[in-house]
Amino acid sequence: MLSLCYLPTAGRLTVTIIKARNLKAMDITGSSDPYVKVALMCRNKQIKKKKTTVRKSTLNPVYNEALVFDIPTENIDECCILVQVKDYDKVGSNEVVGYCGVGMQCVGQGHNHWVEMLDNPRKPTAHW
Repeated sequence: MLSLCYLPTAGRLTVTIIKARNLKAMDITGSSDPYVKVALMCRNKQIKKKKTTVRKSTLNPVYNEALVFDIPTENIDECCILVQVKDYDKVGSNEVVGYCGVGMQCVGQGHNHWVEMLDNPRKPTAHW
């Protein structure tokens, strides 16, 4: 579950990663060490990326972490965010558990969430 809030006067997008549930077990212990990575994309180029802290040994992590991105109002329609849930591994590369896109160029729920955010400036809109 994540919440989006856009402040047009400040050109600030706040992405609040609230929680996830029923994640796929990625470790041999039957659990995962998940974290969320959010990349701000504009015109198919990655502009900025941020991530949450790692939640150890859980398939139902709760984060409640806000990630803030600066996006000028004139560019908001050209931007989107790519949200990846990843499993932290001490050895080797971190595995992707799942991902989604949210923005005007996205389809389905990702598009609807972005439109709802733009229609309700300064109000957080949360979706699964």
